[in-house]
Amino acid sequence: MQPRTPLLRAATQKVRCPLDLGSRRSYAVHTNAQHQPPRRRAAVPPYQKILKGFEDVRSVLGTSTKLTLAEKILYSHLDDVEESLLENTNNGKNIRGNANLKLKPDRVAMQDASAQMAILQFMTCNLPSTAVPASIHCDHMIVGEKGADTDLPNSIAGNKEVFDFLESAGKKYGMEFWPPGAGIIHQTVLENYAAPGLMMLGTDSHSPNAGGIGAIAIGVGGADAVDALVDAPWELKAPKILGVRLEGKLSGWASPKDVILRLAGLLTVRGGTGSIIEYSGPGVDTLSATGMATICNMGAEVGATTSIFPFSENHIPYLKATGRSSIIDAVKGIAYGNDQYNFLRPDAGCDYDEQVTIDLSTLEPHINGPFTPDLSTPLSKFKDAVEVNKWPKTFGAGLIGSCTNSSFEDMTRAESLVKQAHAAGLRPKADFFITPGSEQVRATLEENATLKSFGDAGGTVLANACGPCIGQWKRTDGVKKGEENAILCSYNRNFPGRNDGNAKTMSFLASPEIVTAMSYAGSTEFNPITDVIPLAGGKEFRFEPPTGTQLPGSGFATGNPDFLPTSAKPDPNVQVVVDPESSRLALLDPFEPYGEGELEGLKVLYKVKGQCTTDTISAAGPWLKYKGHLPNISENTLIGAINAETGETNVAYEADGTKMSIPELAKKWKSQGQQWVVVAEDNYGEGSAREHAALQPRYLGGRIILAKSFARIHQTNLKKQGVIPLTFTNKEDYDKVSANDEIETTGLWDVLQSGGEGKVNLIVTNAGGDKIEIPVEHSLSRGQCGFILAGSALNVLAKKSKPTAA
Repeated sequence: MQPRTPLLRAATQKVRCPLDLGSRRSYAVHTNAQHQPPRRRAAVPPYQKILKGFEDVRSVLGTSTKLTLAEKILYSHLDDVEESLLENTNNGKNIRGNANLKLKPDRVAMQDASAQMAILQFMTCNLPSTAVPASIHCDHMIVGEKGADTDLPNSIAGNKEVFDFLESAGKKYGMEFWPPGAGIIHQTVLENYAAPGLMMLGTDSHSPNAGGIGAIAIGVGGADAVDALVDAPWELKAPKILGVRLEGKLSGWASPKDVILRLAGLLTVRGGTGSIIEYSGPGVDTLSATGMATICNMGAEVGATTSIFPFSENHIPYLKATGRSSIIDAVKGIAYGNDQYNFLRPDAGCDYDEQVTIDLSTLEPHINGPFTPDLSTPLSKFKDAVEVNKWPKTFGAGLIGSCTNSSFEDMTRAESLVKQAHAAGLRPKADFFITPGSEQVRATLEENATLKSFGDAGGTVLANACGPCIGQWKRTDGVKKGEENAILCSYNRNFPGRNDGNAKTMSFLASPEIVTAMSYAGSTEFNPITDVIPLAGGKEFRFEPPTGTQLPGSGFATGNPDFLPTSAKPDPNVQVVVDPESSRLALLDPFEPYGEGELEGLKVLYKVKGQCTTDTISAAGPWLKYKGHLPNISENTLIGAINAETGETNVAYEADGTKMSIPELAKKWKSQGQQWVVVAEDNYGEGSAREHAALQPRYLGGRIILAKSFARIHQTNLKKQGVIPLTFTNKEDYDKVSANDEIETTGLWDVLQSGGEGKVNLIVTNAGGDKIEIPVEHSLSRGQCGFILAGSALNVLAKKSKPTAA
């Protein structure tokens, strides 16, 4: 989609943000009825419809086919069971990795940064409301700096235009709008929408957090979300199933976070690609619902499509505590049947494509990083790793919370360590930041005096938002950009520059307990299990293992009622707020269709060396404010990419040697009508579900991304926007292509015409005029060929949604 210029709009009806700064009392407002259930009905999955789908699956595949839990839930959401499961699968015998599943999710959730483009795309379909329940969560655009009381009002004021747009769109189309301060999308979803057996899409890569309560939740780009919003089938290549068996029980310092930190080390950032991670075994029932969610959340770091836990008795108290007692009987009814009708556990004897076993009883805390979430080191060996790798021996900040680890259990376990240290007269030597995941948790922690414990220790409580986890952090400790330093956090991702925009910041991932305890030493060499901290008078202090509570005994507090969502009832009288002069928002026009024939005369814009994440392609941090304005955010395209031929970052060259930034060269070529290709290495587009990493190259004239391999979400996002992802048949051919080489395709037109059948080759002409032919692979399905031909997936949807003439 391209921005529509000029923006001609009738006068708009401004919709007041519920957190109007003039009337807002304080961040920590509580009402006298704070323990009454929230003023909204519990979201109940359409179980009757889902179970009818499950019956169809059993009928088509037969009861002798043993299904995993993930397959049961996924296949029960197929639009046409026979078509998806029997075509190209040897009559249903080889579904995984072969079937193109056309799915109808139950729900969509969008965070504020990605929701802007998703809604702008949805609006082009001219529908009065969404086809499935949907929600918008304002969590990404709130900066962490001085604390919630200052940061939240400042961020609301600075982003009011975007929040007004999102709220007005939510009201018009019936999407529940959770205002800034309400909480992080994944925690809000877990507390309000996620339920066993549900299938949902979320426009954030950590949406699988909901798998902790038995839901299939998949991170997608905005165009994928629009599929569900307009009632079009959403397509997914049938994933393989990677089984993780948990045995034993956690104790002492070990936490659920350590399960996924250990697994990331075993699988690497590519090990889960094309797979759903499904947990099983006796260890499952020893974990809390929120602990399971932590594990599922970080499955994104190994490239997994999603992660899921089976129904557990520990889900019941969590559902009750979060005001959803009404669905417990329904859940029990579908959880305890025999294999044929048991929907919430895998069939006995089902097969996994790969299986890993983790013994919780012997698991020790791990620390992962820096610069990648799969460099996993047991705590007992971390001091040696610091020495060998010459990592900083001190760290400047310890940060706990985020969507991954901000539950009541996480926070009370961290608090137990703070209380121990406080009793010994200690204060953290590193700056200490706390991010509650939701207003419900924050209000309960305040009532429980946990926040006071953190405050008394010198900690800074940030807003209920993503903050430093996604780069929304203004550091005040004097660390300059380019200065090597270290931080410890309980977040989920730690690519260079991820947290503070400084590529030299070494971010290490650990559990909240380990981060908290090590913050009192301020040393990366400190092991809180074995080491001591000197006290006055020659005494020594040693931490005891942390303790905590899974759920508050008196129930969760509701907190500030202004943080509750708007109604899910659409209001056609509301006009969506878009200022034609805005630098933050721009309505969209369609991308041009493919045309006919082979692609010819393409040039290689850039050859990328090494890791190229979606952060590399479309940086976050200060750029988040342009998420709704494609021309403006395109100014950051690939600015983190390393030039494979020179080693420079964000430096591209014309054929005559003219030097410029990558966006500058891309814009120049666009103005000249020169379409282009990017060449890259393995796992191109790993990281977040950042749709802009596909939109921006498309907008600037990119037609093909040629890589050694792709991350799943990004590969799909590219196809949705009309960009063709191709992989080298022989990875060594990466070395045969250079910047400014000319490329033409052979076989691509036939592949597109035939719905994905056939082979593609590239004819590469180098600067000297020599030609070579390079074989490449594609993964285009019939529907995705349609996206490419139409110019984008949205062009297809918009055409289908147009009313036919009478």
